[in-house]
Amino acid sequence: MMLIEAYLPALMLAATPLPTTLDVVESDAEPSALAAALPEPARRMIDTAIADGDAKAAAAVMDVARKSYPQAVAEIDVIEAAWRHRLAEEKARQEAEALRQLASAPLFDNWKGQVELGASRSTGNTSNFGLYGAFSAQRKGIDWSHKLVARADIQRTNGTTTTQRVLASWQPNYVVQDRLYGFGLAQYEHDRFLGYENRYTLGGGLGYGVIDSSAVTLDLEGGPAFRLTDFTAGATEPTLAGRASLDFAWKITPTLQFSQKGSLFLESEDGSASALTALDTKLIGSLKARFSYNVQYERGTPPGVDPVDTLSRATLIYSF
Repeated sequence: MMLIEAYLPALMLAATPLPTTLDVVESDAEPSALAAALPEPARRMIDTAIADGDAKAAAAVMDVARKSYPQAVAEIDVIEAAWRHRLAEEKARQEAEALRQLASAPLFDNWKGQVELGASRSTGNTSNFGLYGAFSAQRKGIDWSHKLVARADIQRTNGTTTTQRVLASWQPNYVVQDRLYGFGLAQYEHDRFLGYENRYTLGGGLGYGVIDSSAVTLDLEGGPAFRLTDFTAGATEPTLAGRASLDFAWKITPTLQFSQKGSLFLESEDGSASALTALDTKLIGSLKARFSYNVQYERGTPPGVDPVDTLSRATLIYSF
């Protein structure tokens, strides 16, 4: 009812019998024609509501007018049908213009992304310093979209580096139909504490948006991959692998979001997996805080090296 408060007085006035030109119409006028007419004040209120541009308020005013003037329902229906037709035409025009601009946009336009930073420092019996940085960006076009990701994580304890992990990737996606898409993947990794200096991955496959709503999204991907690994022991090994991944996001409230990203590479003898669980909370403007837990698994690590690395962290994220 809040939507139509401003229009109620005029509608009530229109419903009140007042002297009009109808009162002095010749006696041979058709009674049915007089009864069917929508009073001019009510029509003006409908026109005003439509002109204000609030679709919900305009629809509510027309609903009240139908109840107040049941004899003019057909006329109100015609007014609403014409109005909704104009709305549909305007929406189609705006969508066509948006697609035109998207198709003609330069390569470096229409990117959205975020920068994530975190650091830690402790002194005393144990001296520890940690630094984490991440960058991600995405560009969506009509058929193509691109994802860029870069992460670096360094930890030093008592002057000795204990964690040194770097990842960079590029993933182009092409829409096949509706929620189905094809993708490519180019990725670089470095983590000598898990047994390799450099690892290069080229892959591709198909992805599907299992859930695609305003609150929850879930994408699943799968396909083959070629990996070239430079191990810390000195050997270089090319392998074929199968890759599977998931990307889940749940917008719990407008300011709170839970996400889960994971990937799995299966090779004939070795393999690796990673999972990142995060909870983001909006602070102010484009700034938010993230609490995350990361698990990294590497099968076939050198003797004495734990195949599982875990890391919990709190970071700040700026979105652009």
